[in-house]
Amino acid sequence: MSIPTLEEKMAALKVTPASLYERKCADALTRGAYEIAVQRTADILDEGYEIFMRSSRSSMGVAGDSIVAIFNASGDLVNASAGTYLHAIIPPIVIKYIIKNYSENPGIKDGDIFYTNDALYGGIHNPDQVAITPVFFDETLVGWTAALSHTTETGAKEPGGMPVSATSRFEEGMNLPPMKIGENFRINNDIIELFRAFGIRAEANVTVDLKARCTTADRVRVRLVEMCKREGVDFVTGLFRRMLDQAETGARKRLLGWPDGTYRCVTFSDAAGNIRGLMRNCYMTLVKKDDGMVIDFTGTSPENLSSYNAHPQAVVGHLANYIYEYVFHDLPISSASFAPIDFIFPEASCLSPTPRAATSNAVMICTGAMSSVANCLSRARYGTVEWGQATASMGNGGNATVIAGVSQWDQPFADMIAYPINTEGQGGRSCCDGMDAYGFPWCAFGRAPDVEAIENEFPMIIPFSQHWPDSGGHGKYRGGCGTAQFWAVHHVPSLYFMAIADNSTVQTPQPIFGGYAPPTVPGITLRGTKVSKLLQEIEGGVLDFEGLVSGRYGQLETEPFGRTTRAIEGDETVTIGLSTGGAGFGDPLERDIASIEQDLVAGLCTQWTAEHIYKVAWNAEHERIDFEKSELMRKEARLLRIGEGIPFAEFEQKWKARKPPEEILNIYGTWPDAKPTGPAIRP
Repeated sequence: MSIPTLEEKMAALKVTPASLYERKCADALTRGAYEIAVQRTADILDEGYEIFMRSSRSSMGVAGDSIVAIFNASGDLVNASAGTYLHAIIPPIVIKYIIKNYSENPGIKDGDIFYTNDALYGGIHNPDQVAITPVFFDETLVGWTAALSHTTETGAKEPGGMPVSATSRFEEGMNLPPMKIGENFRINNDIIELFRAFGIRAEANVTVDLKARCTTADRVRVRLVEMCKREGVDFVTGLFRRMLDQAETGARKRLLGWPDGTYRCVTFSDAAGNIRGLMRNCYMTLVKKDDGMVIDFTGTSPENLSSYNAHPQAVVGHLANYIYEYVFHDLPISSASFAPIDFIFPEASCLSPTPRAATSNAVMICTGAMSSVANCLSRARYGTVEWGQATASMGNGGNATVIAGVSQWDQPFADMIAYPINTEGQGGRSCCDGMDAYGFPWCAFGRAPDVEAIENEFPMIIPFSQHWPDSGGHGKYRGGCGTAQFWAVHHVPSLYFMAIADNSTVQTPQPIFGGYAPPTVPGITLRGTKVSKLLQEIEGGVLDFEGLVSGRYGQLETEPFGRTTRAIEGDETVTIGLSTGGAGFGDPLERDIASIEQDLVAGLCTQWTAEHIYKVAWNAEHERIDFEKSELMRKEARLLRIGEGIPFAEFEQKWKARKPPEEILNIYGTWPDAKPTGPAIRP
């Protein structure tokens, strides 16, 4: 097998040096022509992105969990229109693999369509699938285009493409290495049949999304050919190289403005799929020097016998979610933006597993890296002119529910509900609160579907949809609140349900500068209650989250949010869909009292939290805060802190003597350095 090595993948992320021809073409561009052409590439990509969403069938594709991209002839990413920034990282690895291994056999010709979803060859996880087309003009390879999105079905052992119970890659369904699936601008019929076979749980979703990717990649190709006709191949070649140059220059200039130093963040989780236990899902050491930085993951827990592992390029992709959105927000989405950044991955860790590892829930184990990079880079930037863009981590929960069965329209389906993941709260910001129901950390521009759209598409009824009080991490500036939805089976005898999650006991994201982490997300179900009867008999005819968790409506059961497939009977609760809030920024005792009052009135904060965390006195009768009493409460809280303080050396000595119970260190690795205790044995 010619699976690319870690070194080859990391090398493929770097921009290929310019040839003399490319440099000559780039130098010939005038400033005005260059700026207009850059905007033209963005317009082409935005057109492709809109076509992609309109052409897709699965919920994630319709929500915009996708990317459309342009590459130069060498396979370097030039620009992209992205919902999901993590997808920007991986196509160069795949394209450069195709150039190296397939140029002679099966060859690369005008009209070819290549495709892959295998993480061993540069993907994220197998639900994320990419169609790639070469761009030829007058028999000259000018560039490449790609369209990548998440389809929630792969024929895995559980519906939804991300089986929680998978122990190796052999249980995760379709894993396609880079392969040619079409010629002469047509998809081969045998390939379509292959997708039908693997997607038998949701054939329409799988085959329509396949065609949507190919259609989108081809539309961008057509527009680039038109540009070549209008401006010439030399112009387009020079444009691509100049865009790469500008992206790298901008990235290095930005890093030069930060103080040199070492920044660390350590994050944890409480499970790997079905395996409960403490896990150090990310140990990040970020060393910034001059105009570059190195991100080292040494100290992260070993790979495990679940699907909560991620290959290194997937980890880098998850860093891109934060870096492209917050740090390089004004630079092109380009391979060159990452040119100043190098990475170190320890072998056989959960962030660099062996080839047989299951990785379909790579996005879940990568939440630690997503959270850590936000923490480290915000601290690096806070002492600079960029302080206003420092932010606490989003919750990065990715608490996703998958349902499958036969719909009310008598059609087989297996899909992920896009609402909760697209309504997570934003992390607290350096000057204000995070936005409530901000969106999907993996897809900044994703769209949460309306309740009516969900009920029309799936055999469910949703009695309420609202903000989840206290779900944002507390702080001087709190994290944005997430949401809560009640889902019940409707119109069909039953359906199948499973869920993926980051944590339910230990929260992964670390807050910043004294803030609080958001709460963990439990799995909540109302057992033994017929929902139709409940809605008829409920007092006042109003069902809400507060009443539900109080136990007024029936027996409430809690369990870890991540759950393997189970059957749910008609008219019964599927689950309570919860999206987490963002982490807090700064000391809660410094929060503006008037802002706390507004949150209490709006139902975003509870009285208990106001009194015990923010230390304010709430007058429930008048719905107002007693400012004078609150100042006294805060003064007492600060004095109590001083009284409880101990010298750091004394604290460190006591802290190092502590150790978690042995029974929860089963997936941690050796204590405390998290090294492998032995090889992961898989069939």
